[in-house]
Amino acid sequence: MTDLLTRRTPTPVSARPRRTGVGVLIGAILVILASASLFIGVSDVSPLALLTGGPDSSAAFLLVTSRIPRTVAVLLAGASLGIAGLIMQMLVRNRFVEPGTTGVTEFATLGMLISTVFWPGMAVVGKMAVAAVFGLLGTWVFLRVVRAVPVRQLVLVPLVGIMLGGIVGSVTVFFAYRLDLLQSLGQWSQGSFASVMQGRYEFVWIAGAMVVVAWFAADRFSVIGTGEDFATNLGLDYRRVVAVGMVIVALITASVLVTSGVIPFLGLVVPNVVSLIIGDNARRSIPWIAGLGAVFVIACDIVARVVRFPYEIPLSVIVGIIGAALFLWLLLRRRGRAH
Repeated sequence: MTDLLTRRTPTPVSARPRRTGVGVLIGAILVILASASLFIGVSDVSPLALLTGGPDSSAAFLLVTSRIPRTVAVLLAGASLGIAGLIMQMLVRNRFVEPGTTGVTEFATLGMLISTVFWPGMAVVGKMAVAAVFGLLGTWVFLRVVRAVPVRQLVLVPLVGIMLGGIVGSVTVFFAYRLDLLQSLGQWSQGSFASVMQGRYEFVWIAGAMVVVAWFAADRFSVIGTGEDFATNLGLDYRRVVAVGMVIVALITASVLVTSGVIPFLGLVVPNVVSLIIGDNARRSIPWIAGLGAVFVIACDIVARVVRFPYEIPLSVIVGIIGAALFLWLLLRRRGRAH
């Protein structure tokens, strides 16, 4: 497998204005889509209804209790899942991994099922903690399995993760079927923000906090992306940084899972697209990944709401279709570099 070294190459002066323009464009699109998301839905929450109804109207109530929490949750989930994918790629030194292609999501879902079976009255924060522990376990298992793979080809590593996730997912489905919990499992496996409202989305702020932690530790993640030997020679505590990265990935995966369910391919596609634009510098990439991830998810969420209006398609369906197409394009684009 080709090591993904973080290279600090001089940026041409002519390229900087173009990149700045792309960043401004992403920010403008994000503001427009976030504003539109507040007013899209079956109930009338238009600006006119808000102005004529006043602060005590049903439109204002729905805006505060449903539309704003949903929009904030979508933005935080998109931003944080992109960062989780970047950290996984740094830990494994492979461009084609993310929590959904390494078994981490399936381990976290298994943790949700176990908490539901053994502690049915547990609060949501407890279920999220159990899911985070299982997500951490899944990250550790994947890293151990990858180390045992004799030939670490570029495409082989995510295939190993997908097989690991398939095994864990099959075990989860089997026990959910035996325990008559398939409906709950389906709710977690199909990502959707339809049920998000005030009081049921706050845990996704934990994922947002992990984005800040990742930004502060970005330089260390860049160094471990060069390999354990090189990072150790530079005086970096490799195992500690890997542990921090594993915790960040587990917390992001668990908090998004309990809020909206599984959102596939996001952590894989967005970091790769950003890498094509600005390169592999982690600290410089994190704001771009967070912004583009938020734009991608909120755009897909709007499509999921309007394509069969007044019904709503699960967000994971829209993200899965677009993400799978982009994943295939990335595989075909890099096939000549895999060896």
